[in-house]
Amino acid sequence: MDDLLYVIPANTPKDKIASMLKSHPEIKFVSLVGIDLAGNDTDEKIPMRIFLKDMDEFYAGTAVQTDGSSVVLPGIATLNNAKVDMPIDPSVNWFVDYNYEHYDEETERPVGTLRIPAFLIHEGKRVDSRAVLADTLEFVKKELLALLKKHPKLSGLEHVNGAEVADVKFTSATELEFWVKTPLEEADIAEMSASQVMQEQYWQRTRGAVRTALEQSVLLVDKYGLKMEMGHKEVGGLKGHINESGAMSHVCEQLEIDWQFADALQAADNELLIRTLVKEVFRENGLEVNFKAKPMIGLAGNGEHTHIGMAAVMKDGSIVNLFAPKEMKKDFLSAVGYGAIMGLLKNYEAINPLVSATNDSLNRLKPGFEAPVCIVTSLGNTPEIPSRNRTILAGLVRDAQNPLATRFELRACNPYTNTYLVLAAVYSAVLDGVKMAAEHTTKELLAELSKKPGEKGFYLETDRAYRSEQDVFEDYTAEERDRMFGAPPATVWENMENLNNYPEKKAVITAGGALDEKILNAFVEGALLRWKTELVSRIIPENRAIVRSAQEIVSDFVTDQDAYNWTKISGIRSYLAKDSIDEKSLFTLLTNALMGGDYATASGLQVEMYDKIEELKSLYDAYSKNMI
Repeated sequence: MDDLLYVIPANTPKDKIASMLKSHPEIKFVSLVGIDLAGNDTDEKIPMRIFLKDMDEFYAGTAVQTDGSSVVLPGIATLNNAKVDMPIDPSVNWFVDYNYEHYDEETERPVGTLRIPAFLIHEGKRVDSRAVLADTLEFVKKELLALLKKHPKLSGLEHVNGAEVADVKFTSATELEFWVKTPLEEADIAEMSASQVMQEQYWQRTRGAVRTALEQSVLLVDKYGLKMEMGHKEVGGLKGHINESGAMSHVCEQLEIDWQFADALQAADNELLIRTLVKEVFRENGLEVNFKAKPMIGLAGNGEHTHIGMAAVMKDGSIVNLFAPKEMKKDFLSAVGYGAIMGLLKNYEAINPLVSATNDSLNRLKPGFEAPVCIVTSLGNTPEIPSRNRTILAGLVRDAQNPLATRFELRACNPYTNTYLVLAAVYSAVLDGVKMAAEHTTKELLAELSKKPGEKGFYLETDRAYRSEQDVFEDYTAEERDRMFGAPPATVWENMENLNNYPEKKAVITAGGALDEKILNAFVEGALLRWKTELVSRIIPENRAIVRSAQEIVSDFVTDQDAYNWTKISGIRSYLAKDSIDEKSLFTLLTNALMGGDYATASGLQVEMYDKIEELKSLYDAYSKNMI
């Protein structure tokens, strides 16, 4: 099956597309892929004959429509104004998704579906995540080209004539981490935590079905032309067992796969494809894949480090990395690079709501496990010797011998982060910083980025620090971190409120007009609805089950320590879950606050609930271990 069609390249002419599809009759369906504001992708099965017959209508957006109830566009596509058109996007690659469990009888090949990226249009305006990114990049490009013409010799880029820049390319890539396990297998948290601390799994050899699925995934992704770089084991997991038939069982481990950079919009599309392929390949091998940010409390979560780059295309066709300085061993960055990272950091409070919009995402972003909770960067100790600080939010990645490799890595994202919206906000913030940096030398910019709290600068906030080459978890206390880098939001509500608390930063990420007030409000409304619903329908019931399971243990020998522990446990159980006429439990107070729309109170109660549940689990563990 080496001659299967996996990809139709961007901007392929219509007649050639029709010819390609007619020569591959195993591709039976077309699916238009629109991305709503929650990051969900649409999927449908349109017979290929309809697409071939009405191709012009598909390009125009008149062939397929959806409605407001099938996509997350709250406040935009409503039940009484629900019509949403779906024009296709020919500017990116189109991928063929094959069903290896359904073979076409005539061709004896797997049945394929051509997945075509599309936009969502409501009342004549593009309102989807893909369009927000595409339109934002066009705005940022226009502004940067004008800036480069106005400042043709920027500091650190003296070898580049800004007037000779013909185009600006926005390059990005994501790294995909995920947990894989045997279906219905319960994880042994304590055993996996010990394995994690002792680093028994990281980059170790894969075995059995996991090895097969990982190898198949890498090979399959390569067939789509996405240029896989590697797949490997991550820090989490435990050693599997071999059952009577010789197959691996009790599998539970963490993996990562990486692939090459692409244009920012294409990179986001690629990520969506790869996530789908990985899940299907592992399922075919009898394994479950979990992309949640924090599938298991107490163990490493799944990150999706997002790399951000920017390059100039010169009139002679050569490519110049705009972040890399002329002298790689003298400067860390060019003026554009310094401006980019400072724009990202200064405006991050308005970007973070898009990065971390769920309870799950914020469960991952807590001290420990290299979780990036502080708004701070690291450049390395000297330009001559690049280093990597894995405790910061956004780090510089560079190779002194390869200027094209210079980029930033935003470490807070997770596999379910809406990459389209995040990249739109990030590049808008980058533009803000670059406009400032154009007026300064690299020496001045390095001093600004490296300033101490309390030092007044010309761009960054006076009371904050933005750079650290130290381990921010080991070398600072929690109080010091909050004072120097800002206190991170503890709940989805707190994170969303930052869009109201920092109107000047919100203005930066909405400057391009695509990620506008209406889109942001719709995103926030959807995020808060999911936050509220998950708390009421999933998290509180799960915590109630934990409370119920913490039962008194009957024993012939009970010490005073046992009695003391049980008294404390009983008190916490009642505080969390037991109502009286005069006093309501924490669970009831939280539910009432959420249902009544008092989100500020609910946010505080959520934090208290998490703390109390962890205290209960710790006490009950000590209590049960002392019973004989």
